[in-house]
Amino acid sequence: MNFWHSFLRKLKIFVEDHWVVMAIIFVAGILLMLSAIGMSKLESYARISALANMPLWILVMLISGAITAFIYVSVMFGYMGKMKQQKVDPSKVNVLFSDVIGIDEAKEEAREVVQLLLDRTRLKKIGGRLIKGILMVGPPGCGKTYLAKAIATETGVPFLSMSGSEFVEMFVGVGASRIRKMFNKARRLAYSHNGCIIFIDEIDAVGRVRAFSFGGGQETNNTLNQLLVELDGLAGSANIVIIGATNAAEEHLDPALIRPGRFDRKIYFNFPDVDGREQLFRYYLSKVQCDPGMDISRLARQSVGKTPADIENIIKESALIATRYKKDSIGHKELSEAMERIELGLKHRMKMSDQERTMTAYHEAGHLIVTYFLHPYDDVFKASIIPRKGSLGVVHHQPREEFHSLNLNHALAQIKVSLAGYAAEKIQFGITTTGVSSDFRQAMNWAHHMVWKFGMGISGHIGDYTMIPPEQLSETIKERLNEETNQILQKCVKEVKELLVKEKEILDRFARELLEKEELEYDEIEAIFKEYGKKSCHGAA
Repeated sequence: MNFWHSFLRKLKIFVEDHWVVMAIIFVAGILLMLSAIGMSKLESYARISALANMPLWILVMLISGAITAFIYVSVMFGYMGKMKQQKVDPSKVNVLFSDVIGIDEAKEEAREVVQLLLDRTRLKKIGGRLIKGILMVGPPGCGKTYLAKAIATETGVPFLSMSGSEFVEMFVGVGASRIRKMFNKARRLAYSHNGCIIFIDEIDAVGRVRAFSFGGGQETNNTLNQLLVELDGLAGSANIVIIGATNAAEEHLDPALIRPGRFDRKIYFNFPDVDGREQLFRYYLSKVQCDPGMDISRLARQSVGKTPADIENIIKESALIATRYKKDSIGHKELSEAMERIELGLKHRMKMSDQERTMTAYHEAGHLIVTYFLHPYDDVFKASIIPRKGSLGVVHHQPREEFHSLNLNHALAQIKVSLAGYAAEKIQFGITTTGVSSDFRQAMNWAHHMVWKFGMGISGHIGDYTMIPPEQLSETIKERLNEETNQILQKCVKEVKELLVKEKEILDRFARELLEKEELEYDEIEAIFKEYGKKSCHGAA
């Protein structure tokens, strides 16, 4: 019974979509039959002559009809309003929830929506209402589109996928027309398949806050207004769910779009935590040949702030590097180089004088030692004096875990690490290079925000003074705040110099190692500190 009920629904939809073609075929059949009857009444010569000229008549009529039909459809039915509505076959997407890793919280919320779609009868029985809209908000590369594909696969219902930019046109009424056509197609699919999902990627292109003025933006407003009307019209179509994805902050979207009753559920995507990143590395490394002794937990700690797309890109890049080195598998060295190449760019084998290389080595050794001894939250993963993208060297350090708010100790540690290169150059050579400019910029930015914005100064001034226009602040307050900023910098650089003078032997050792090897990996750095019997400020051996 259900089969015939579904078959009749699909047949009805087919007739509604193709009745024009069916009518043309029927009329053409009638005309052919009448022509055959007429031909049978003619004399043999006249009949042969008519049959000989018939192909030319048919060709002329087809060309004339095609031109007329094209002009009629273009003008009367809005050819410009057409859009590429991609109907995705769920069986061909083949992305299951088990394939979505690193975003467990977002996945659980999406799983609940899928259960509601699959069990609508129970929901109606208790008087509930199906969610009409889901808004996915988060940074790019965190898996919003991938999760939408998983929803399509798990539900098994038709899935319409398009981008918000497809609704934006300069011609008045085109965007609204495309919205109507998309929802009409979704209603027919939902009627014949008992459900339909609409996925609009980058929905902020059409859903941003409306501008109510007589100037530009009216076409965008009309398109958004039509989308709002269609969302309200879904009340009678409880088996249609619209999913929107955006990288923009939620406040950039129109309040009317994200209110309850339209987008009822919001799924927020965050960067994967250390456990999520470890799962992602295991998943992507399982698809390539890699060193079986790989320390994946270290990779997870080394990639704080990386998205699933970033981690996938790191694995792909490391595979290319291993191939270039003619290696059969990927190791830590290739992964580390892949991270550097993505973040800092290609290595530049520029010609440097011995003095310049030596000063660079001491500069980076200073950063390394101060990070190890004075930074309570970061681990040093690599040091290099190979030029990359405007920098002559780099010390790669990352937090051992995620921090969503930073305290006074963290801020002071960032300043000390930034000033370490300057202090090391000053201690060893008595002069410094222009390479300290970016370090000074970071240190002064931290110190300025500590005093002016975070209330972390020592004078007792609290509050966010950056919120007050400069002209409304007295010169006395400005001088005090700036003086306090300078005091923080002076105190930090003094502590850094005292440490580097005390550990001068280790400073010289790391500078020599960098001059000899150019790069030092995590294990090599830890081995040198262990050789001198040193431990980091957070107790790492």
